[in-house]
Amino acid sequence: MRLSKRQYSVAGLRRFGTITRVLLKHGFGDVVERIFGRSSERPKELKDKELLLRSGFPSPRRIRLVLEELGPSFIKLGQLMSTRADIFPPEYIEEFKKLQDSVPPIPYKDIKAVIEQELRKPVARIFAEFNEESIAAASVAQVHLARLFTGEKVAVKVIRPGIDKKIREDVRLMYILADKIEKTFEIGRIVGATNLVKEFEKTIFKELDMFVEAGSIEKFALNFEDIDEIYIPKVYWDYTTKSILVMEQIDGIKMDQVDAIAAMGIDPKEIAMIGLRSFSRQLMEFGFFHADPHPGNTIVMHDGRVSLVDFGITGYLDDEMMRQIANLFLGYAEHDYDMVMEALWEAGLIDEQRMDLQSFRTDLKDVSESFYGRSLQNISVRDVYDQVMQLVLKYHIRLPRNLLLLLKTFIQTEALGKILGSDASILEVTKPYAKKLLQQGYDARKLYKNLGRDARTMAGYMKMMPKYFHDILRQTAGGKQRIELWHGGFEQLNAHFEKGVNRLTVGLVLAASIIAAALILNSSQKVLEFSFNFLGAQNVSITALLGIVGYTIATILGIWLIVSILRSGKL
Repeated sequence: MRLSKRQYSVAGLRRFGTITRVLLKHGFGDVVERIFGRSSERPKELKDKELLLRSGFPSPRRIRLVLEELGPSFIKLGQLMSTRADIFPPEYIEEFKKLQDSVPPIPYKDIKAVIEQELRKPVARIFAEFNEESIAAASVAQVHLARLFTGEKVAVKVIRPGIDKKIREDVRLMYILADKIEKTFEIGRIVGATNLVKEFEKTIFKELDMFVEAGSIEKFALNFEDIDEIYIPKVYWDYTTKSILVMEQIDGIKMDQVDAIAAMGIDPKEIAMIGLRSFSRQLMEFGFFHADPHPGNTIVMHDGRVSLVDFGITGYLDDEMMRQIANLFLGYAEHDYDMVMEALWEAGLIDEQRMDLQSFRTDLKDVSESFYGRSLQNISVRDVYDQVMQLVLKYHIRLPRNLLLLLKTFIQTEALGKILGSDASILEVTKPYAKKLLQQGYDARKLYKNLGRDARTMAGYMKMMPKYFHDILRQTAGGKQRIELWHGGFEQLNAHFEKGVNRLTVGLVLAASIIAAALILNSSQKVLEFSFNFLGAQNVSITALLGIVGYTIATILGIWLIVSILRSGKL
């Protein structure tokens, strides 16, 4: 593959060379050879035979090492790939999960420069105190603690300077490589390398915009405003920009520090139930969920409430998807595989044309029944997830990203519950919320809402129909499309239609004859008047004669038409 200056910047070309050397270093010489083609087409600096030495690492590990060495953008890509269990086999997923998003913090002077540039004030005039040591550092941003002049303790999350430009360069390069991989390797087409990059691009640039995360926090705060057991931190909008997020600092203990929680006089099992109820509400009531509930993002406050922090990764479910998940959950829990299959079909996950539905249903039942001999408390969502993913891979089912995020969040949430010593099951806790959701689908307000939405959708279709019809006719006239119609059994209909048209024609002639005759007889104009004695008439004109003839024809046609209709029996 050759990259010209038109396709890529000089810095991008150097970055491409770096990536290629890293691939060769970790034993992907065959991949580089196939991508570049003949050896002579490769840049001179890449011909060093020492770089072609293969390592003995298994492929999943080698891929992970390559991503780690390539830095933040590719680590983030690997983390995304770790959620795509519908594409990658389990051994790859486990290896990708080892990718850590922790990097050394950048110097305080660089963070200070970003804050002062964004807020247009010296840091000393913005914050009464600012801790120069970061409490968390990741590839995209790092967090510092501070205090406002009003006394509130805050956490300040700052985007690393220059990271957006670097990620944009890497994303452009990823697209080029993904396109080449899809054209060169069959596995690239199966995995959908370009689609993975598109998904990564969409995700990473949301993380680069602090307004997006701040909006997510506000939405969570609104959803949980009437729920006392969950606390969402406050956003300080006056200090928040696209590159800076200032939010309330939460004092408390990480959710996995069980002994410390118990030492505060708080029951860890109750904390687990709060977490499970919180997730159930996010899933079945709000359709908006925190998709990264690991211990560092779930804080137990000193008063027993649970606070969620770090809203960089969230997932959405629309009303239809929420209903389908509820049906899927209940069908699975109650052995109703018809409900399960219907829910999967409505979600667009089943392709009736390409799948053996009977085999899929049998395999799904075999997987599910193995969990039914045990109590719900002993069922692991992780075990269910692994079994389901085997079916997903076997039947080449592509799952929507939000559904994959949901499955991952299921596992993380239940894992937290088990760390806290809870014997509750997320399946059992979520069940009443699922039933409530399905019942709400039939109330008057829900039906009215759906009716309005469907009406707007239909209006949109009707509005676009003339354009679509015009495009079809235009393409047909230009020879780009062909319209073919097949019909059968229309011969009898054609005869009836022809008879009806004939009667209509006779009726029109009849009406015209009567009108014309009336106009002629009532006309004062006389043409070719002549005299003769017949029934007392002495002077007769041609116009009068034509009028009489017209009436006569009309009378005959009228009688024939009436008789014909009467004989048909369809008066």
